[in-house]
Amino acid sequence: MPLTAFPKLLSSQIAFDIARTILDGFDKHYRLFRAASQDAKRYFETCDWKTAQLKARERIAFYDHRVHECVQTLEDEYDQEEISDDVWREVKLHYIGLLINHKQPELAETFFNSVCCNILHRAYFHNDFIFVRPAVSTEYIEPEEGLPTYRVYYPATDGLHYTLKRIVTNFQLAAPFADLDRDVGFVESRMRALFGSDLLEPNHQIQVLSSLFYRNKGAYIVGKGINGNRIYPFVVPILYNRKREMVLDTVIFDPTLITVLFSFTRAYFMVDMEVPSAYVQFLRTLMPYKPRSEIYTILGLQKLGKNAFYRDFLHHLHHSSDCFEAAPGIRGLVMVVFALPSFPYVFKVIKDHFPPPKETTRAQVKEKYLLVKYHDRVGRMADTLEYSNVAFPRSRFSMELLAELKEVAPSIVEEEGEEIIIKHLYIERRMTPLNIWLSEAEKRGDHAAVEHGVVEYGNAIKDMVGVNIFPGDMLYKNFGVTRHGRVVFYDYDEIEYITDCNFRTIPVARNEEDEMSSEPWYPVAKNDVFPEQFETFLLGNPEVRKYFLKHHADLLTPQYWQNAKQRLLEGIVEDVFPYPQELRFSYKSLPPAAQAA
Repeated sequence: MPLTAFPKLLSSQIAFDIARTILDGFDKHYRLFRAASQDAKRYFETCDWKTAQLKARERIAFYDHRVHECVQTLEDEYDQEEISDDVWREVKLHYIGLLINHKQPELAETFFNSVCCNILHRAYFHNDFIFVRPAVSTEYIEPEEGLPTYRVYYPATDGLHYTLKRIVTNFQLAAPFADLDRDVGFVESRMRALFGSDLLEPNHQIQVLSSLFYRNKGAYIVGKGINGNRIYPFVVPILYNRKREMVLDTVIFDPTLITVLFSFTRAYFMVDMEVPSAYVQFLRTLMPYKPRSEIYTILGLQKLGKNAFYRDFLHHLHHSSDCFEAAPGIRGLVMVVFALPSFPYVFKVIKDHFPPPKETTRAQVKEKYLLVKYHDRVGRMADTLEYSNVAFPRSRFSMELLAELKEVAPSIVEEEGEEIIIKHLYIERRMTPLNIWLSEAEKRGDHAAVEHGVVEYGNAIKDMVGVNIFPGDMLYKNFGVTRHGRVVFYDYDEIEYITDCNFRTIPVARNEEDEMSSEPWYPVAKNDVFPEQFETFLLGNPEVRKYFLKHHADLLTPQYWQNAKQRLLEGIVEDVFPYPQELRFSYKSLPPAAQAA
């Protein structure tokens, strides 16, 4: 029903002014968000990796800053008694009207929810003030700035080599390529092998998103080949060689590898989007099984991702009947972790008190999780969704789980009628704990799986070291295995920066009494780390020990950690390849198809 059907209802000037103020706050946010994303192109062109990383971290905080500004403005301009429930309902209706023809309506609705929840606090649980469901469609929104969401190319008309070269040059990167024709030849060869005779058909087309995707030291071309109902997704990474010349590093076709590239374990992309919903819709055709919430999040729109995730969660609750239960694995000292068996996520609640040997506080644990949110997760640390005041149906909690929550976290768990209110929790993608994964593989006699798990475990640690993260507690129970077989760290209460740690060699014992002592005979400071001790805690299993020493024995030496720390202190930004090394092009010779071209 159009808003004109409510002539008497929409009569408050205050309601309209509040709606306008909130939308102005969002428009300011997205204007700054896009400007930061556009700047990523300049950082890439000048190889300014440090600034690129800094700006990517700063951009994460933009949303909360703008929400705080907007809330402050409204609280300064209006007395609380002026904004009755009737006025606030009218604010929402005016806001819907203002979103007609808006280019980011779904983001603006989320911003409205954030402002509303900050002002109304818990009251929004039981009213229709917020956007529980989208009110404005995001279908068929077209950009107005002249640049379409994606460009279309016809290789059957122009030839594949020329088409691919034009795709690259259309991005107008202000940096030289080492040999663009050579690199295009490599891409062409692999595309011919994939597309086959489709390339010769006149209706075959290639669609490429108009903005590059920037992250770490790479820029990514994202597109797909289309012929009838056949879709061939592809991604082409652009990197720099040692001479600071650009190269096309590979071309990725495998949907699984493309999904890993957009994984929840990686830093958010910097990409300029006038119509983000159009980008999400395009990416969904490449990754049809990845939820929209995760795609929005990896594009840096994590608040909309949270909102979309919560909608999916409520929908799932409505269409399921199983109960929440303790998550499998060893019980943690810091967190209570529970899950809904039918839902692929876990819910983590910080306990009120931690038994020895833990020496931390709730505030410090939250700081560690925030650190990971802002840090480069390098494909090895799980992103978390942080929520406040989440209402769960009481009927879906077992008596045992509810009793445990009340016992260990009474300050943040409340019962309110038929609902359980958890004042603060984290939600993560569910993974199989590595200790369980290794144990089950060993029981099956699957030695290849055990070796794979150990190799991935060591690689995860080394990848985190490269971005200045020391996991602290390196026990296998704190790592998980994703559905793609990657090992990911997910327990953050003891992480530290590598550069804040002091990696030491254990001093030689002075006498036999020292050797037999249960306590160290040498002074140990808070951030002292002795890598030689890792063997005692990690390598009790003979098979795990064999594979660990085969692939990652260097992790047991202080020299490895000291060298890594020195590189970090020198400002060296390590290369991170979110795809297998064997896919990278070899530039020794051109493939036959490329030579023929």
